[in-house]
Amino acid sequence: MSGRRGPVMVRAMTSDASLIARYDARVPRYTSYPTAPHFAPLGDETYGGWLAAIPRGAELSLYVHVPFCDRLCLYCGCNTAVVRQERPKRAYAANLIKEIGLVAQRIGGAGRVTHVHWGGGTPTALPADCMVAVMAEIRARFAMPADAEVAIEIDPTSLDAAALAALKEMGVTRASLGVQDFDLKVQQAIGRHQSFEETRAAAEALRGLGINSLNLDLIYGLPEQTPDSVRITASRALALDADRIAVFGYAHVPWMKKHQALIADETLPDAASRLAQANVIREILEGPGGYVAVGLDHFAKPSDSMAQAMSTGTLHRSFQGYTTDAAPILIGLGASSIGTLPAGYAQNTPSVSAYNAAIAAGRLAAAKGVALTADDRLRRAVIERIMCDLAVDLPAMAAAFGADPAPLLRDGAGVAPFVADGLARFDGARLEVTERGRPFVRNIAALFDVYLQKGATAPRHAQAV
Repeated sequence: MSGRRGPVMVRAMTSDASLIARYDARVPRYTSYPTAPHFAPLGDETYGGWLAAIPRGAELSLYVHVPFCDRLCLYCGCNTAVVRQERPKRAYAANLIKEIGLVAQRIGGAGRVTHVHWGGGTPTALPADCMVAVMAEIRARFAMPADAEVAIEIDPTSLDAAALAALKEMGVTRASLGVQDFDLKVQQAIGRHQSFEETRAAAEALRGLGINSLNLDLIYGLPEQTPDSVRITASRALALDADRIAVFGYAHVPWMKKHQALIADETLPDAASRLAQANVIREILEGPGGYVAVGLDHFAKPSDSMAQAMSTGTLHRSFQGYTTDAAPILIGLGASSIGTLPAGYAQNTPSVSAYNAAIAAGRLAAAKGVALTADDRLRRAVIERIMCDLAVDLPAMAAAFGADPAPLLRDGAGVAPFVADGLARFDGARLEVTERGRPFVRNIAALFDVYLQKGATAPRHAQAV
């Protein structure tokens, strides 16, 4: 729903076109390492063994994927489809409930769930009673403390009374409202009509339920956008008083998402124009809005837990982007969902029909994944700290993993061009991204990605800027 498969937010950006030309390469978003293009076939037996090996008492997070929408926005990069009939939605929900039981059996009662994130697609595209039933099954199968966070992504135009009642019964504590852009010309170009009044009404309705933690999603780099238009959108967004605002760059990848081919290339801003739009949004959010910049693409009120996590070095990055969730294990539920387990990453089949068939037959639906090596774990930690803190001490990180720092230091030496351009600092041990280098932080993190050039036969990532 939110189109989160995009390039990084650009802050305090340079206008130097030569830097953009030199460094605006296709690099991963680094919500995992190794990244998804390097996953290999993974059998249910392997995945089941990984689940069974989860230590007792471990903290868990659950991600519930709903691959349905009531409308398909042309910019969207999510695994979703427009489904208006109720029957396939109910069948899918029934299999979600079965999968929860299958996973709980494999885990054998280990751990407790501290965070549940419903994403999509549009989770509220499910019938209201189905959402309630899935959440009830989670609570029945797993231990959940009273203060566990239950977050959900919402399309404000499809939030009816039944969905609101369901959210209350589910115990939702945080909601993320997809906005993207309020400009009518832009909305026409991306096939997403949504008025400010509809969005404000949704926010007020959610707060009326006691869901006081609200997020907003904005996107820059969309067709027909200009610095003036995004200034108006960002200014109007302030009136919604969200706790967090995510600002993503549109990722134009029509070779992967065929519907994006309906967006004419000539309507898209170039890299310099994207920078200008991003800077305008930043100025509004950090200036009149009073938000604190978090990582690359989030802003939060100073009192919000995400801003606090950034200041204490405890910010994390997962498949949902930046998060305060410190649980070391994430279990994915539903078609295409990805989990992070102690042994490695596991992704369910993206095909809804294949997912339904597997679960209905009593099998897990894992299709791909990767077992993590010691070097993977070390490099994952290095990349996460660069992405979250914009800095990392390479010898200290190697020592924490009982590893030889020499390979990291050799890779770190590759930052020399970035240092020469004022985008980074490196004293031979500590690497730090400068304010000027923020738009290129994914490029810098990529220095430590030994998989990036393996089997690169087709573009798999969006431009960095």
